[in-house]
Order: sequence, then C-alpha cells, then structure tokens
Amino acid sequence: MKKIFWLLLVASSLQFAQVIEYFPSQLNVKPFAANVIEPKLGFMFKTKGNELRLDIGNSVDLVKLETTSGNISVGADLFTWTLLRKEENFHFPVDAVDYLFGLNFGFNKSVHDYSFGARLRLSHISAHFVDGHYDKDNSVWRNGRTPRVYSREFVEVMPFYQFRQLRMYVGFTYLFHVDPEVQHHDLYQAGFDYYRKDLFGSDLSPYLAYDLKQTGAIRSTPNHSFNAGIKFGKPYGRGVSLYFQYYSGFSIHGEYFDFREKYAGIGLNLDF
Repeated sequence: MKKIFWLLLVASSLQFAQVIEYFPSQLNVKPFAANVIEPKLGFMFKTKGNELRLDIGNSVDLVKLETTSGNISVGADLFTWTLLRKEENFHFPVDAVDYLFGLNFGFNKSVHDYSFGARLRLSHISAHFVDGHYDKDNSVWRNGRTPRVYSREFVEVMPFYQFRQLRMYVGFTYLFHVDPEVQHHDLYQAGFDYYRKDLFGSDLSPYLAYDLKQTGAIRSTPNHSFNAGIKFGKPYGRGVSLYFQYYSGFSIHGEYFDFREKYAGIGLNLDF
C-alpha cells in the first residue's frame, strides 16, 4: 500500500509539474488573421477611393506557464488602428483613430497533429476624430459628422481548434459598458485561418482566412472579413504578410460605428 501511495504521489506531482517563462518570445495564442480587431503592425491601402488603414501596436505575453495539461499565458494588448486619407505631396491626414488596451489570458494544448485552446481578452476601446477630419477651408467637420464620445469595455472569449494548419474558432463578446448605447451587448463570431505549408518552400506560406461577426448595432446585418495572402516566414511564427482583404459590414472605427461600408484593400503586416 505504501508503494502504491508513493507511486500515486509521484504521478500527481508529475501531472502538475510546471515551468514558468517570463516574457516569452512567441505568443501562446496567435492573432486570428481575418478578425479585424487584432494587434497588427502594418498598413492597408483600399483599392477604391483614397483611404488607408494604419496599424501600430502589439500584444505581448508577460508570463507563460507550461504544464502537462497545456500552456497558460497572461499578456497585455496595446494597439491602434487609424483611418487616413491620401493626398498630394505624400500627405496622409488622419481622419479617425481607435485605441485598445487591456489584458489577455491564453490556453493552448497540443496533442499530436492537433491543438485546442482559447483566448480571453478584457479590454477597453476608445475612438476619436483627428484634425484630418476637419475641413479647414470651409470650417466644418467632414460629411457633417462631428466628434462624439465613443468607448466600450468588454470581455471576449475565443475558443479554437487547430488541425495541422487549419484553425477554426468561435467567439463571444459581452459589452459591459458601451457609449453610445447599442441594441445588443452580446456579440458572436466564427471564422478560420488556413496556412499551406511547404508549397513554395518552408518559409513561404499562402493562406486564407474568413471571419463572420454579429455586431451590437443591428443584429441582422453581420460583418464579413475575408483575407488571402502570402506569409514570408513560419505560418504561425514571426514574418511578413502581404495580403488582400475584402470587408463588408459596419465600420471598425468607433466614430463611424453605425456606418456600413464595403471595400477591398492590399495590405502589408509584420507578424510577431
């Protein structure tokens, strides 16, 4: 009985054996390629009109706990996405900018050729018009849209399942504070990203990604985001992505949150 007891004790200790890594070099849960609110470092030019999107920011894992049950991480998010216009003489006046900061918690478990996990984010978003939205010649705000208060605090849960290079996910977001008020505080989404390995070499991976999201403004009009591109680097590691994006839905910029738009664009992103 004593031997059995000690064997069970050792087995239990091994089950909960763990390694703590501070500031790991790789994210435990990588950003979802077609989800429009993800940390990015790059830009996208719309194919029609004179607008472009600029992303500056990062998501960093502060600590990662490796256990036999999976990897658990705690991290921080701090990034912006900005709407600019193209003008002559290489001028890019800023129309609107959105800020996000918060904490994230990740879980990732790998088993043979598949893995599963989830990401939880607790975040704040605020949005603002900038001087590029003001028509100085006529002393008016462009399109008759004056600045308004926009902020939201939310919790987001994004479980995922990955088989080889195909990752599928569903998401649930609850807005526990939002200004201005919207019809629905519960948001739902689903999507996937797929990277094709070794088609053009180990460090060149074409990919497809799609995201469908119900917004809090009008539930019957979902947002669609489709991405197709090529990544120079490991599929879920660091590298550079050149991509095409098609988007249809409500604007991702808070000052335009009730404005629907459709556009296509060509973008470049530095993946971390």
